[in-house]
Amino acid sequence: MKNILFLLLAISIVSCKKSEKKEEATKPKVKLYQLVGGSILVKKLEVFSQDTAYTGKTKQFADAYYVISHPKGNLMWDAGLPEQLVMPEPYNEPSGVYAIRRPDSLVNQLKSIGFKIGDFKYFAMSHSHFDHTGHANLMKDATWIVQENEYNSVAGDSAKVKNPAVAALKNVQKIKGDFDVFGDGTVVIKYTPGHTIGHQALYVEVAGLEKPVLLTGDLYHFEENRANKGVPSFNYDVKQTIESMDSFEAFAKEKNAEVIIQHSPVAFEKLEKLLKK
Repeated sequence: MKNILFLLLAISIVSCKKSEKKEEATKPKVKLYQLVGGSILVKKLEVFSQDTAYTGKTKQFADAYYVISHPKGNLMWDAGLPEQLVMPEPYNEPSGVYAIRRPDSLVNQLKSIGFKIGDFKYFAMSHSHFDHTGHANLMKDATWIVQENEYNSVAGDSAKVKNPAVAALKNVQKIKGDFDVFGDGTVVIKYTPGHTIGHQALYVEVAGLEKPVLLTGDLYHFEENRANKGVPSFNYDVKQTIESMDSFEAFAKEKNAEVIIQHSPVAFEKLEKLLKK
């Protein structure tokens, strides 16, 4: 009897291992590219807190956007700063909070990795703030995947003020909640409202990496924000932001994901190293 049980257990283990190998072999090869959408010097860091914790402090932010290449089509995630900011010196915007510039155009940056604007089937943004919508209108031939409530707030008929940064985007796919972009679990938009009404993050299973990548959007802006659950003063909803942080962290743990804070220069360098392996 013991021999039979041992044999059944051995067969079960072998079967599981074969199944895992088959699943790995059939997984689509997804590539991820990280590009520079701008440089942001935050001169008044206190706006990134609900209190006076950062009063008098400054911080350098990255502003990345991403290309995800999938056998079923390409997705661009986020759009950096406006291309008018491609200039030698940073622009000090009127509020006095930011000094901003963009290093290069979308066309030039895509060319550096072998892509053209017309190569994209999908376009999505974490949210609709100015540092994520910079070249959005250039993606007019792609399908814009956006949370329905975010769309309504910036481009819908009910929007009090329509955002001109997305005015050219007419091919729209409105979603509600999490969305599996290619239907195979490799690229999933995660609904994380709070920073804006329809803020979202992105999960990507990148071929060749030990861990999947989880892009935060602006759920967090820097490492201390994540550690302390810091919420910027200008967030749409504080309570909702905290709830999204909790659900995001639970998902990150479940997937053993590499969390990349999109505005963090540290995270930018970390992902660059991972992608070059």
